[in-house]
Amino acid sequence: MLRYVRTRLLAALPVLLGVSILVFSMLHLLPGDPAQIILGEAVTSAQDLARLRRELGFDAPLHVQYARFLGRALSGDLGRSLQSRRLVLDEILAQLPSTVQLTLAGLALAVVVGVVLGVAAATHRGSWADTLCMALALGGVSMPAFWLGLMLIFFFALQLGWLPATGQGGLARLVLPALTLGYGAAGVIARLVRSSMLEVLRIEYVTTARSKGLAERRVVYRHALRNALIPVITIVGLQFGALLGGTVVIETVFARQGIGRLLVGAILYKDFPLVQGIVLFTASAYVLVNLLVDLGYALTDPRIRYD
Repeated sequence: MLRYVRTRLLAALPVLLGVSILVFSMLHLLPGDPAQIILGEAVTSAQDLARLRRELGFDAPLHVQYARFLGRALSGDLGRSLQSRRLVLDEILAQLPSTVQLTLAGLALAVVVGVVLGVAAATHRGSWADTLCMALALGGVSMPAFWLGLMLIFFFALQLGWLPATGQGGLARLVLPALTLGYGAAGVIARLVRSSMLEVLRIEYVTTARSKGLAERRVVYRHALRNALIPVITIVGLQFGALLGGTVVIETVFARQGIGRLLVGAILYKDFPLVQGIVLFTASAYVLVNLLVDLGYALTDPRIRYD
């Protein structure tokens, strides 16, 4: 196991290196001078522009600038926000709990709803229940998250008054954002669970379990579902990354604090150090989650060993 972890960590290094190159290139791929973009209309003279370029290190060759950026990032220094003048890492860590809360709530909802719909569709194949479950799953896959969020606000907050529309704090304010965020992932998981369950239910050991007189519920949930969840773990890990990125839209729609909303504000303000830091931090978290997902295989299926 430890050998496998070391191998995966080494394999993740090129990915993170590529992400760091892309993040660093954000400033230099934009048209015009990055210092000019940062100053905007505040430029009063060429001397001011040259001084800012020198302060930010833009006067050095690109490979030197990248080496400096990578060295600071490896030491945990992602720079300072141009807007607040606070350390970028401090800005991210201050907003991280809210984003993690929303992401985990959305993922939990997606897994529960997706597995329930997928199992119900597989065990009632060809019936109206199968059609209904897959129709709900198709709606989750097809429906834009921002539109769903606005519709949920309209019905449950404005029309019915059951839940608060926007803001932070309390479980009630988490329900609508988590539902909006998790519904799309639930549709993906439901379709995969149905496909995987239909395949597992045809395997001989399931037939043998039924022939022994075991209850259908025990056959489905104790014998079939556990083996059907192997490919589902992969998609859950991928959906975690998608949900983490989806918080950009959800936090904006529901006026919640978090990394996603912080990123939107940084883009609007052209706060490039903050944008760079958020993208690099999110990519690192995504790589780490995928490693944990791979390790989760062994816990789900004892036949899998990392030797």
